[in-house]
Amino acid sequence: MDSTCVDFKENKSDQRMIHLNSRGLAEDRIGVFMENGCWSSVGKRGGLQKLSLGRGCEHVRIAAHEIGHALGFFHTHSRHDRDDYITVDIENIEPGETSQFKTKSKTDNNNYGIPYDYGSVMHYEATRYSIYLACTAYIINTGLVNELEVFSFAVDDERPTLVPKDLNYTETLGSPFISFYDILMMNIQYNCLDRCEGINTQCRNGGFAHPRACYKCVCPHGYGGKLCGRRVNVFFSLNSQIFRKIFQPKGCGERLKASEDWTTLVDDLGDKEAGHVYREDFVKCHYWITVLKFVDFTKGADTDGCQLAGVEIKTKKDPGLTGYSRLETLIIKTILTYNLCSRFCSDKFANTTLTSTRNVVPIITYNRYSYTKTKLEYRYI
Repeated sequence: MDSTCVDFKENKSDQRMIHLNSRGLAEDRIGVFMENGCWSSVGKRGGLQKLSLGRGCEHVRIAAHEIGHALGFFHTHSRHDRDDYITVDIENIEPGETSQFKTKSKTDNNNYGIPYDYGSVMHYEATRYSIYLACTAYIINTGLVNELEVFSFAVDDERPTLVPKDLNYTETLGSPFISFYDILMMNIQYNCLDRCEGINTQCRNGGFAHPRACYKCVCPHGYGGKLCGRRVNVFFSLNSQIFRKIFQPKGCGERLKASEDWTTLVDDLGDKEAGHVYREDFVKCHYWITVLKFVDFTKGADTDGCQLAGVEIKTKKDPGLTGYSRLETLIIKTILTYNLCSRFCSDKFANTTLTSTRNVVPIITYNRYSYTKTKLEYRYI
């Protein structure tokens, strides 16, 4: 939570306990237990509040998702306005389980004016297939949310229960990352932005003043620098020279100027020799390009949410939204013009056209599984 004002303190006498303050033993606290499944209550319940990370749930994405529930966040696809953005296939849901897909009322669900983000860590995947145990939105009268293995309640497992109105977002659902708007909503929910009130920090590209250092900004993914006006030069989850040597491609990330002719960019991430090895940490490369089209992406890690590797293309007018995600044999032939924004990791959306109304399109490639190659072609029109 470095980008918020929310502090977590581990109880060293009982490492299962998390305290949401920095002073001593809190009366209201979260206890992390290994029980059956991945689940948490939604919001503060008072006293010892259980959060389960059972077998198969011990992953950063799932832990972040459950802590999000404990801090008061419902699933994104339960927003009161979700029907404007996503379709729930009720006919494909097992009998007796349709209640798990109900929307929240405006009274219960204040989104603070933040737009619907398909890439939120609080959003379910499109289908039951996920590299990890996934959510079920199993909400009981107590407000408990149980994250079970078969999250979709699908009658037909190969048919998605959640279908975005913009189909280019299909593989963005179930993101492995905490999104920029997840962070912003947390800051608003806990009044963190008040810390910088009266300080005129000129954040660019949708960023906001950092609640722990108001002179700099918290930036949307793909943007960096003190005021979010620069490309992120490099990203490492691990501070390891060995990790950098193995997984960072030479010239990882750069700013590229498009011409009227198609130019090819090839990006390699991961380790060919490592085989099918999962890493908890990601390596990323950030590019800034104006207009491009996908030519190819190596096949191998097609998962909901592109949780192992992928390409994020940020073409929305709103730079804070998660981009489209793609992976695996992509021939997408896009002409970008900042109206779309998604992540890709399969060939299901080949020959998709993307356009951009802005003159910079951030491209983020990422990997924590084996090896992936992305080939892009870009130009301006």
